[in-house]
Amino acid sequence: MASIKAERSPIAKCADNAQRRPVVSPAGFDRIHAAAAVRAAPARTARIDPWAYENKARDAGHLTIAGIDEAGRGPLAGPVVAAAVILPDEFPPAEVTDSKQLAPLQRDRLYQLIYARAVAVGIGIVDAVEIDRINILRAALLAMAMAAANLEPAPDCLLVDGNCQVPLPLAQRTIIKGDALSLSIAAASIVAKVTRDRLMGRYDQDYPQYGFAEHKGYATHAHREAICRHGCCPIHRRSFKGVKEFSGPPQARQLPLAADDG
Repeated sequence: MASIKAERSPIAKCADNAQRRPVVSPAGFDRIHAAAAVRAAPARTARIDPWAYENKARDAGHLTIAGIDEAGRGPLAGPVVAAAVILPDEFPPAEVTDSKQLAPLQRDRLYQLIYARAVAVGIGIVDAVEIDRINILRAALLAMAMAAANLEPAPDCLLVDGNCQVPLPLAQRTIIKGDALSLSIAAASIVAKVTRDRLMGRYDQDYPQYGFAEHKGYATHAHREAICRHGCCPIHRRSFKGVKEFSGPPQARQLPLAADDG
């Protein structure tokens, strides 16, 4: 006689499935709740001590600490400018931050404040000819070395924006995004940016057809069009893409005289 297999009820099947599922321990529930609490918690903005790197340098025994930054690595024209700044302990940190985060009027006002209150400010400038000769990275580091060498008193420690050390026999700390983390570097970034912008405004008077006062030599559409129309001028970086295609032989790069040049 054939055996008859009893059909199990849906409730029994569900019970079997439940028994095979992993059991979460009380500790596991605690972790789940903790993770949920972290996800639900409102985001907090980390507060950064703008003197943290300077204080670490002082703790290491350094007395004269300079922040260094540069402006103008990316443009198609003009120099690369570096600044080195030594700040006094009582310098007010409010508003001093990465120069790229500031409006031009803010930069100008802070530039005046830094020059008025700093222990020392040094500037280094490397022109387009030297940039083309040694490349922009070496030129930027050379400008930084010049800026540090122009400080009086001389520093015994450098805080350098970026990941490359300055070619000087001094103790130094490289800090990626240092202009947002160190007050001294932030001050240097403002001085370098304002100094270079003012230089480009002066070059605009010599070569008004390029619009340097507006774009500061960066590769804007208007600047590229001006290069196509007029060729290169003496402050263009002829090794840079967007310029070298229009360089041509020296005689072809002679600019027309301005109306008041006679």
